[in-house]
Amino acid sequence: MPELPEVEVVRRGLAQWVTGREIAAAEVLHPRAIRRHVPGADEFAARLKGRAVVSAERRGKYLWLPLSGGEEALMAHLGMSGQLLVADQDSPLEKHLRVRVRFEDGGPDLRFVDQRTFGHVMVTPLAGGVPAPIAHIAPDPFEAAFDDAEFARRLRARQTEIKRALLDQSLISGVGNIYADEALWIARLHWARSTRTLTRPKVDELLAGVRAVMTAALRQGGTSFDSLYVNVNGESGYFERSLEVYGRRDLPCSRCGTAIRREPFMNRSSYSCPRCQRRPR
Repeated sequence: MPELPEVEVVRRGLAQWVTGREIAAAEVLHPRAIRRHVPGADEFAARLKGRAVVSAERRGKYLWLPLSGGEEALMAHLGMSGQLLVADQDSPLEKHLRVRVRFEDGGPDLRFVDQRTFGHVMVTPLAGGVPAPIAHIAPDPFEAAFDDAEFARRLRARQTEIKRALLDQSLISGVGNIYADEALWIARLHWARSTRTLTRPKVDELLAGVRAVMTAALRQGGTSFDSLYVNVNGESGYFERSLEVYGRRDLPCSRCGTAIRREPFMNRSSYSCPRCQRRPR
């Protein structure tokens, strides 16, 4: 699933290609893509027609396009395989095209393509500038609203594994399996360490690791393990080449040379260095 850097890459592309453009029509080709938009396809299209895209925004893994004429936005969650693409109107339609938005200027379409249909789009009210359905999730570590001290306080008050806390979107949004493993490697923390054992300086070090690895990923267009994550132009990111632990089972740690280990974690995998990230007793 795309994490914060991948979603931010898409947001930047949308800001460049669709901001300021007036929507001529929206077409829903698969009802599951708008399953969260309860009124249905016709109402979805009617809510978009004639409205201009004001900007492109993001919180964590969610994207939204605020619309002119009211406190509403077109919100998207990419899920496992969703793609927001910009394509010429006369270009062939993608096999898994779910929603197509055309613009009055006759320029490129905005297309929501989703092979597995786990993602979705919807028109939703804004609450304090954030789509109402996601107003409950925490700010992400790049937002001005993110409070490092409050994060540290809430994190240390919990009694859970540190990686489980990092994946909790009510505590910090945008961090997923890949970048959690990478940040924990930077901070020399094992994923199973209890949050209650962390000192404030160690929490600060962990946050610095989260920001550092995501900033590095952004510079390289995000992480693409297959063709399902691409930017708005259909290009893949290449941060996979810079990963230190994730997906590198049995390869040497770049810091100490010890073979990276893989351990089961929440029906997924967690990767770490046995020497740099000692498992708690």
